[in-house]
Amino acid sequence: MRDHSERQIMKASYLILAGIAILFASCKEEKDKPKVIYSTAKNQKQAPKVDTALVEIADLPVEITGTNYLIHPIGDVRFYEKSRYESGSSSGSVSYTISNYNEFEITGYLRNLKFQKTDSDSLKLLTDQPVLIQTASYLKSLADKTKLQLLVYTLADMDTNKDDKIDAGDIKTLYISTIGGEKFTKLSTEFQELIDWKVIDGKNRLYFRTIEDTNKNGEFDKDDVVHYNFVDLAAKDWKVTEYKPL
Repeated sequence: MRDHSERQIMKASYLILAGIAILFASCKEEKDKPKVIYSTAKNQKQAPKVDTALVEIADLPVEITGTNYLIHPIGDVRFYEKSRYESGSSSGSVSYTISNYNEFEITGYLRNLKFQKTDSDSLKLLTDQPVLIQTASYLKSLADKTKLQLLVYTLADMDTNKDDKIDAGDIKTLYISTIGGEKFTKLSTEFQELIDWKVIDGKNRLYFRTIEDTNKNGEFDKDDVVHYNFVDLAAKDWKVTEYKPL
């Protein structure tokens, strides 16, 4: 009886270790997945595949204090088909909230934004291209100082890892627009990963850093080059200027 129990314990231990090994391998595979897969195809911005389990939905509008616009976040909600063994409504397990708003910044995983003047019922779409918006930040201190009302976005705009979808696994880029979604402009260079950005109000400039995969290994690491850039926000055209602090 004791030998049988010991064999059972050893068998259970082997199963646990095997499970841990499989989990570790899958995590490592996900971690090691390249952020960029280079292609010789001319059209890098091919349309991603449509996930039929996703349903487009809009959050209730955000009103940014001091502006004349409402912003409607648009994103996806995933609905899972119920098993034939389940009964009743599944709506309680679905979250219909797709964004958050705090301190003049909208965050989430958003497919678009629509802008509405407070004295109008018409809506303007930010972009007609597939993107995944992670943040939309209103430059409040700049607006207080200069009356310029601008939004800065961090988003993915290209399926850089070639998994047929635009998501957080793709390169993060930097965009800017007016408070009404006009002049939606890309600031960072294609295939350069955004590191961070900040606004210096005293110079009316937006500074940002990106990293370029110069050795083309699909990863951003110590062997790659960091670029330093700024944009004059008060200028008519948002021209990106590279500078050399090192």
